Amino acid sequence: MFKNLMIITIVMAAVAARSFGQTFEDHRTVLFAERNLSGPRLGVTLIPGQGELVQKLEENNLGATISQFGWHFEWQIRPDGGGPAFVIETVPLLGGVEYGKIIPSVSLVMGVRLPNGIEFGMGPNGLMSAPDEVHTALVLAVGKSFDYSGVSIPINIAYATNPEGNRISLMFGYSISR
Repeated sequence: MFKNLMIITIVMAAVAARSFGQTFEDHRTVLFAERNLSGPRLGVTLIPGQGELVQKLEENNLGATISQFGWHFEWQIRPDGGGPAFVIETVPLLGGVEYGKIIPSVSLVMGVRLPNGIEFGMGPNGLMSAPDEVHTALVLAVGKSFDYSGVSIPINIAYATNPEGNRISLMFGYSISR
């Protein structure tokens, strides 16, 4: 699964570079616009297999399917003339409320959003499974943002890889451009 996701990410990056690459032989100054697209996020995380992470969850009476609720802080910089936007996202989440527990996590994802709304990125993730236990992972994410009259509705799939257990998340939400 990780290998397939990496291949998809590389192919998307190559297509984006080829489709939206520009040369500036006349050395024009490129102007950038900033946007804040923060907003609520919710979704579900699946932990496949019977790895160490699944066993730890089961020991604490938690299942391998976990709800996620949180806030998505996003800063976007895009060229005024069009083209891809460069995105930095911080996503703190609280999971596991359906089990009467709270599992906090946070991701920092850096990536690119194409003019058609397709986005991809990667970055670090931290997950606290117990008061003294923090697990780190690499997150790879792909998705699409739909824009409706200034309201952005993103739908993303994220894959977090860790030797103790991988996680797959489906997240969605909304944001209003500020």
